[in-house]
Amino acid sequence: MRRLIRSVLIYTTLGAAAMVLGLAQQSPPAQTSVTIGGKTISIKYAAPSVRGRKIFGDGGLLSHDPHYPVWRAGANAATALHTDADLDLGSLHVPAGDYTLFVDVSNPDQWTLIVSKKTGEWGLAYDDTADLGRVKMQMTKPSAPVEKFQIVLSSAGPASGRLQMQWENHIASVDFHAR
Repeated sequence: MRRLIRSVLIYTTLGAAAMVLGLAQQSPPAQTSVTIGGKTISIKYAAPSVRGRKIFGDGGLLSHDPHYPVWRAGANAATALHTDADLDLGSLHVPAGDYTLFVDVSNPDQWTLIVSKKTGEWGLAYDDTADLGRVKMQMTKPSAPVEKFQIVLSSAGPASGRLQMQWENHIASVDFHAR
């Protein structure tokens, strides 16, 4: 009898673990980083997919989040920015350290990047009183729809770079300078 109970418990635990892993893969963890002037800037996020859904605007997937039109710039846990350098992110000064990134998508064709001083929270826990600041992003359209959300950090010279987010029919970017 003990063997039977133990077997049932093992199979139940394994089944639950497999289900959790399967669900987690719908928005797998992702990261991007760049080294500029010997200092590293990195972003960790989860990458959701379109999967045939409307994403932006009224009735879109993001409109169901409790803090809409502010979006966590990914899925699951909040999107985390770490910078070893002081940054001028567009017109916003960001001291070296750890931050959370959000995006205001009230106008899907004009995103505003939000840098929050609050870290370690779940992605839906947005608190505007913790904003370090906001910066408008430059918008373009991809040549083809982007299925999986992606953030890219790239170098654009010895002390500058670009942060780019792309998903569905939108590419949003902002240039930065490292000090």
